[in-house]
Amino acid sequence: MKTILVIYHSQEKGNTRIMAGLVADGCRQVQGVVVHLINVNEQRVDMKEAENADAYALGSPDYFSYIAGNLKQFFDDILLASWRGMNTINKPYVGFITHGGGGTAVKSLENLAHETKLIQVAPSLVCAGKPERKKDIQQSVELGKNLATYITTKY
Repeated sequence: MKTILVIYHSQEKGNTRIMAGLVADGCRQVQGVVVHLINVNEQRVDMKEAENADAYALGSPDYFSYIAGNLKQFFDDILLASWRGMNTINKPYVGFITHGGGGTAVKSLENLAHETKLIQVAPSLVCAGKPERKKDIQQSVELGKNLATYITTKY
C-alpha cells in the first residue's frame, strides 16, 4: 500500500479543510492508496509519518500572498529531518491554495517545495473562496487522483 499525507492548514472558514477532503477523496479513488489528513493548525506532522509517506498533498489559505505559518513549519521540519538522515524530501507532491481575493501564495508553496526537492506531479490548484462550484470540486478530486495514480504507477 502507498501512503499519501494530505497536509493542510485550515481554521475558521474551513475552505482549505473542504478542499483537503476533496483531494483526499480523489486519492482514495486509486486502489492501493491509504490517505491520512493532517491539519497543521491542530497538530504538527510527525517526521516518522512524513518519512513513511510516499507522497504529500499540501494545502493552505493565502495569507497576505504567503502560505500559513504552520505549513511553512512543515517544510522546515522535513528539511531538518532530511539533514538527520530521514527520508522526508525528494517525494512527489501536489499543492492547493484557497483565497479570498489573492491567490498568489501558490508561488511560496511551490518555491518551498522546490527548495525541499519535492517533485511536483500536477499543476497546483488555486480556489477562490469555498470549493463548492462544480469545477472546483472536480479539479480538487482530480488533483488527488493524479497524485495517487503517479505514486502507484510511476514511483
